[in-house]
Amino acid sequence: MRARVAAPRESDQRFVTSDGTALHVVDTGPRDSDVTTVLLHGWTLDHTSWDAVAAGLPGRVLRYDHRGHGGSAPAPAGTATIARCADDLAELVAAWVPTGRLVLAGHSMGGMTIMALAEQHPSLLDRVAGVVLVATSSGELAGSTLGLPGPLGRAFVAGEKAVNRRIARLRRAELLKRTEVARPGLRWLLFGKRPSWRHVVMTAGMVGRCHPVSMVGFRDSLDEHDRRKALAGLAGIRAVVLAGAEDRLTPLRHARVLADELPHAELVIYLGAGHMLPLERADDVTAHIAGVVSTCFRPVGEAARGT
Repeated sequence: MRARVAAPRESDQRFVTSDGTALHVVDTGPRDSDVTTVLLHGWTLDHTSWDAVAAGLPGRVLRYDHRGHGGSAPAPAGTATIARCADDLAELVAAWVPTGRLVLAGHSMGGMTIMALAEQHPSLLDRVAGVVLVATSSGELAGSTLGLPGPLGRAFVAGEKAVNRRIARLRRAELLKRTEVARPGLRWLLFGKRPSWRHVVMTAGMVGRCHPVSMVGFRDSLDEHDRRKALAGLAGIRAVVLAGAEDRLTPLRHARVLADELPHAELVIYLGAGHMLPLERADDVTAHIAGVVSTCFRPVGEAARGT
């Protein structure tokens, strides 16, 4: 793993993983902070989904684009998986934040990455003072019909597979053009009631920046995601679970499972909100993450873990 030179206060940088994949990283705040917050974005999105949240957090904040997303390189064949994302997270932390407390916040697939980290790199959890799981799930996502009834739901599942096959053959420029046309569909799929059109446009742009083959590759990993048992590794850590009542991708039952499995978890449900809580409820998401971070500035032994 390559050594990293101390970075300026804010800059876009590159981190090369052990398998040679270059990740786009945004590192802000003081390097000598007592705590570093790592923000992990969802499937088909990128680090900009956290822009409004990151701006309001104390201490050092680390964001990056998962492999195959945003400004990061495409995922090499066979590596578009949640398990590999957890390895990327562990490698990045080891290289850039080798000491100090960590707060991990994950939206959707980002939350699943945190669960995979608990499963694959349990020793790293000794440094984790808190986790915030935003619109995410521990499993049972395969065959989702997005709440559509009977034949309509089954038709959606069949149609999605056909669409994914076409997406995998696109170039990124072509994908970006198609997501511009697909904005109304993304609004229905990802947002709750009365979303900001600016947020819809932002989200479509993120989807359009995803590498098409990687996008489709990760879809299978989402269906295979089953990490309810891995939540035991997070059981002693302060946790906040945030969910939108109108979320079609990870409905409320998924959030309730997380809260049941994590004894120190606070479950917060946002009426009228959908899947894109870092945009739809940015102020609230910021406040909850900042609340967890604030406990880390207390003297060691007071309240770094579970309260």
